[in-house]
Amino acid sequence: MSGRTSITLLSVGHSCVDVYQGAVAALVPFLVAERGYGYAAVSGVVLAASLLSSVAQPLFGALTDRWPLPWLLPVSTLVGGAGIALCGLDDAYGPTLAWVALSGVGVAAYHPESARVARAVARGSGHRGMAWFSLGGNLGFAAAPLLVAGVVGLGGLRLSPLLLLPALAGALLCLPVLRELARQRAAGAGPVERTGRDDRAAFVRLSLAVVCRSIAFTGLSTFLSLYATQRLGGGSAAGTAALVVLYAGGAVGSVLGGALAERWGRVAVSRWSYLVAAVAVAGVLVVPGPGLYGCVALTSAGLYVPFSLQVTLGQDYLPSRIGTASGITLGLTVSIGGLASPLIGGLADATSLRTALVPLVAMPLLSWALFRTLPEPVLPEPTGAEAGS
Repeated sequence: MSGRTSITLLSVGHSCVDVYQGAVAALVPFLVAERGYGYAAVSGVVLAASLLSSVAQPLFGALTDRWPLPWLLPVSTLVGGAGIALCGLDDAYGPTLAWVALSGVGVAAYHPESARVARAVARGSGHRGMAWFSLGGNLGFAAAPLLVAGVVGLGGLRLSPLLLLPALAGALLCLPVLRELARQRAAGAGPVERTGRDDRAAFVRLSLAVVCRSIAFTGLSTFLSLYATQRLGGGSAAGTAALVVLYAGGAVGSVLGGALAERWGRVAVSRWSYLVAAVAVAGVLVVPGPGLYGCVALTSAGLYVPFSLQVTLGQDYLPSRIGTASGITLGLTVSIGGLASPLIGGLADATSLRTALVPLVAMPLLSWALFRTLPEPVLPEPTGAEAGS
């Protein structure tokens, strides 16, 4: 199996996992409509998905640094899907939080090992392989509002078990890749890995930048559907459309980021993208009418151009701990943005939703400032077969 085929399968499998991250925000309007949850309550649902995921991702990353665990890919995919599939069956708030939290654990287990495998099957090549892998996750996010609207919007939360279907597909898709990696390992022809000295200070600054990005993106994705409905009217369709634009713009941004980085470097491209994102987030709050959708698209592109670049930057700043780096840059610092959602929701309950979203404008600016302090890693030459690939 070629590296391109493996990356394609992993990318599609990634979309089948990240559809469940996007599904949490997509379920928010239905939880409000069917169960009467307020802003703070739905923020708690997002927090439940984020909290355990945030804690678990670096732990899974550390485990995969010591012991390759490729079986985590299908198992974690199924766990992530099962949590979302079951959250609609019990009207009580506690069980809903528990099932969503279980989904977060599945997502947490998936990302560090999948990023290690993706870097391996891409033969350690540049940024495009990781960009295409990240594209799959972004498409999963983009598909989530449509999937949830098609299932829950038509039949209510009682049909949520149908949302398990993407997880079943994703678990099956990763199996050929794992068999190919096992075959290469047995033949002594596994992909190469890079070595070098860890730059922990740069990695910490990178992680803080991704945390700021995460707060901006998660805050928008949690409340954008409700915000667009308030601003534009048109019922839930306006909110669903805004979420689709937010997630689909990310798909374009992640692929564009890989291409731009090969010409201008990952740090420079990420830095300018965050400036664009800051202006665009402000536009979401002030531009009237349907122009909101254009600002959402630009926000999404600005926040997602650096997405896959940050993953490979983290791996290159910590070459001896690729699993840990992936768990943090692709997982912990992405999901940790959900920890800020209850604060936004509480402020929205006390003031207005628009007022509560204003602090998000500062988050891309902080990411830009942190990226100004980061060096572009100088990559050493590949030195051998990747352990456990």
